[in-house]
Amino acid sequence: MSKIQVPAVRESIRTVLKESQEKNRKFTETIELQVGLKNYDPQRDKRFSGTVKLPNVPRPKMSVAILGDAHDCDRAKEIGIEFMSVEDLKKLNKNKKLIKKLAKKYDAFLASESLIKQIPRLLGPGLHKAGKFPTPVTHNDDLNAKADELRSTIKFQLKKVLCLGVAVGHVKMSEDELVANIMLSINFLVSLLKKNWQNVRSLYIKSTMGIAFFFPYFFLVSLLNGNLPKYF
Repeated sequence: MSKIQVPAVRESIRTVLKESQEKNRKFTETIELQVGLKNYDPQRDKRFSGTVKLPNVPRPKMSVAILGDAHDCDRAKEIGIEFMSVEDLKKLNKNKKLIKKLAKKYDAFLASESLIKQIPRLLGPGLHKAGKFPTPVTHNDDLNAKADELRSTIKFQLKKVLCLGVAVGHVKMSEDELVANIMLSINFLVSLLKKNWQNVRSLYIKSTMGIAFFFPYFFLVSLLNGNLPKYF
């Protein structure tokens, strides 16, 4: 049974949005879901990893480039998506510094289906190590739609620490859009955990510059256990 209900999520969202509006910051703040886990040993337990596409784009300004064949480079140029051709990739000459710079320049990559198998040979393991290996596209795919699909997809991955944070929206979104994104994100994450809700220690949302707002059940649990974040 879920420990999070829609009214509680909606109330937390209202608080985050109100706090952001009162501060009148000069940029659009991202809203992040932050999760603390328990009863997990990152050294011994299997590290889970999973991606889910949210119904509303949480990161509209996420930068996407296509590594394309001639046809897809032409299509990208027409609609204003940044691109690199096979010749551009060859010029990098597997230089680790240049490939690392490329990986830092963009948040995600698309690649022509005809080119995808050549990426490791052309660029080595650099993009894979950065967690940005390209998503394949066919000549029939709408490049803008595929780019928005990447912007809508979030990833939960257990690494060496028992806390996770993912962007689930921004302060210009409506309450309903944020509720839909957050509920799907939470339920998907819980489905990845070995003991589901029993592995969740804390759960809250915050804007980029704002303070943390716990969902009521987890605020009480965290307060009793002394696990409130230091900036709360």
